[in-house]
Amino acid sequence: MAGMPERYDVVVIGAGPGGYVAAIRAAQLGMKAACIDSRETAGGTCLNIGCIPSKALLQSSEKYAEARNGLAEHGIKISKADLDLVAMMARKDKVVTTLTRGVEFLFRKNKVDWLKGTARITAPGRIAVTASDGGGQEIEAGAIIVATGSESIPLPGLTIDEQRIVSSTGALAFDRVPERLAVIGGGYIGLELGSVWSRLGAKVTIIEFLDRILPNMDRELGPALQRVLTRSGVAFKLATKVVNGELRNEAVNLELEPAKGGEREILAADAVLVAIGRRPFTGGLGLDEIGVARDPAGRITVGENFATNVAGLYAIGDVINGPMLAHKAEEEGIAVIERLAGQKTEIDYDAIPSVVYTWPEVAAVGKTEEELKAAGIAYRIGKFPFTANARARTNAETDGFVKVLVDAASDRVLGVHIIGPDAGTMIAEAALAIEFGASAEDIARTSHAHPTLSEALKEAALAVDGRAIHI
Repeated sequence: MAGMPERYDVVVIGAGPGGYVAAIRAAQLGMKAACIDSRETAGGTCLNIGCIPSKALLQSSEKYAEARNGLAEHGIKISKADLDLVAMMARKDKVVTTLTRGVEFLFRKNKVDWLKGTARITAPGRIAVTASDGGGQEIEAGAIIVATGSESIPLPGLTIDEQRIVSSTGALAFDRVPERLAVIGGGYIGLELGSVWSRLGAKVTIIEFLDRILPNMDRELGPALQRVLTRSGVAFKLATKVVNGELRNEAVNLELEPAKGGEREILAADAVLVAIGRRPFTGGLGLDEIGVARDPAGRITVGENFATNVAGLYAIGDVINGPMLAHKAEEEGIAVIERLAGQKTEIDYDAIPSVVYTWPEVAAVGKTEEELKAAGIAYRIGKFPFTANARARTNAETDGFVKVLVDAASDRVLGVHIIGPDAGTMIAEAALAIEFGASAEDIARTSHAHPTLSEALKEAALAVDGRAIHI
């Protein structure tokens, strides 16, 4: 590492959604910016082995299932729909390549230096970057932002080999459809990938330690989704603990017992997906050596302006407290840079939506009913089923409902929870309502095009006051 270190105004460690967005925003504001990542392609977990490839497979598997089972009532007869898994995977890979190259283009366009290598913070304001070929350099920065994301949490007693016992990474790359797939974890990752392989022909069993799936969402959503998925052939074992597992011949035998204790049983599967959650990925950064404070879960502790206890060091995204969502990291990436530039950017975390991309989709923003009860906030509810929505009827996609929660006194929208077709798109209107402090009356008085699915949100807002029209 000869010569003077190159100096940057901002260096972002991690080229995922939070990191690359932060680096680009810094360049837009006239800062000399660099982004460091150990992958050969930009985009982090989300673009490479997470959000994007999983959504590509969800879309492909939905089309396959529709071709096999959903077109006859439309008067479209297909004698046989064959699965070409190789072609499906190739399409998924092409989507990933296109989007990761798009990030590279944005780096070039905005004059962000992309440094491929492993970063280690050697001192406040100093970073050693080691390239994959062993070469390296040292750089300096006025501000360092840690945006290294998260990794899958392993399950004790099960060794992930990404072949038969897999994380989400392996579940995106099966070379054949497993006959029996056990999914450990009833959160969004397990449900989405379980849906993919169930549609493609696997017998899927979801195993969840708690008594319901989607435990972090409004209590009505999980059971509603479970009923739909059960009809499609997915099996569920709730309030169930995986004690251990072992490979036997061509099967993985999982030993299960009730979460509260009781008689054990064996579940045999051809493949097992471990999807029990994610944890901050901060290994090798040198955080302990420079005294960065972290909480018991390993998350970096930040205060005002996303600053750590080390001068000039900041953190955003999955490595700090809060939901592990790509768009949450993006908002924080924008905010930390704009605050460094002297702006007063704020984030309303209640206005950050979450989406489960099963079918029907599940989406939520704001407070759940359980949270409002716990906080002692008086609220009113408006609900509207998709069975009464004209567009849902014409599309033959009537499962689900919209649920609106408002402050009992002010009518201000506190939370919106949707299970239904295109819920992930519909939730944006609800997020905007919360961001602007809208009331249910504001939504109810807003003209919604007919016939559209979003009319269900208008009707749910009307239902808060008991005046929904179509039920």
